[in-house]
Amino acid sequence: MGSVLPVFRRSIRESWRSLVGWSVGIAAVLSLYLPLYPSLGGDGQLEALLDSLPKQLVTTLGYDQIATGAGYTQSTFYGLMGFLLLTIAAVLWGSSAIAGAAESGRLELDLAHGIGRMPYALESALSVLVRLAWLGLFAGLLVWAMNEPGQLGIDPPRIIGASTALVGLTFLSAAAALLAGALSGRRAVATGVGAGIAVLGYVFQAVAKQSEDVEWLDALSPYAWVYRQPPLLEGVDAGGLALVWGLGVAFAAASAFALQRRDIAAS
Repeated sequence: MGSVLPVFRRSIRESWRSLVGWSVGIAAVLSLYLPLYPSLGGDGQLEALLDSLPKQLVTTLGYDQIATGAGYTQSTFYGLMGFLLLTIAAVLWGSSAIAGAAESGRLELDLAHGIGRMPYALESALSVLVRLAWLGLFAGLLVWAMNEPGQLGIDPPRIIGASTALVGLTFLSAAAALLAGALSGRRAVATGVGAGIAVLGYVFQAVAKQSEDVEWLDALSPYAWVYRQPPLLEGVDAGGLALVWGLGVAFAAASAFALQRRDIAAS
């Protein structure tokens, strides 16, 4: 274990097959949704579909923006299916990195071979971030490649902002799972915390759209922080983006301190 970044390197090496699988899933989703836009958006079918649905449902799902190619891509992928896929990956990776290793006994064995606790947690966080960044980059490249053929009309630089927002939002869930795993040593707890942040964030912004009386819930929703201003339509919200990334990095750093202080043998 004397190599540079041993935990990071091993994690990437052992997870490349699953990373390929997630990449294939993203490609499948984008290949299913984006090529449909010209046939749906060109003759008023989308408007007719929206008019047939309850207004509150349309607003909750963000489908009030899908009459344009950028809004369609934002709503169907970045705001829904892409968010779902990357969140699942983030929570799985985040909960297994520390809590899963603790439950299997691998964490104690690695620490016994001279890997420091703080480097272990930080390298684990870096590994999750790199994998999520790849998925975000891969998705952005596919959206860019389909932009003209799909008649989406997206301003290419905004794809960078949308992908950065998606990666930051899902890394927040992963970092929360890392922190919960470092504190508890239980994978179920880590999974619950990571998934809970994503689910509550989505639910809060959805409820906030229903009434002015509960708009304050947007302030508690990481999802709303980055998507209140749709990145593909209006450009990324710099303040919301900074808040999500800052909180994710803070959680990752806190997981290192939590692991440093926890009694591994007692867990």
